[in-house]
Amino acid sequence: MKVFVDQDKCVACGQCVAAAPEVFDQRDEDGIVILLDENPPSEQDGDVREAAGVCPALVITFQE
Repeated sequence: MKVFVDQDKCVACGQCVAAAPEVFDQRDEDGIVILLDENPPSEQDGDVREAAGVCPALVITFQE
């Protein structure tokens, strides 16, 4: 899986970090999403899907 984020549309709610802390983080200054691992191991697939689903701004996408 390859993960993408659109930082320009991020609203800094942090749901992605709660769902997949090994894949996402937030910038200290404004809370905008940071992608820690664009190619996470397959064990993280469910967490990435959850993060994409709970993101209110829909900034997380992925390719299988």
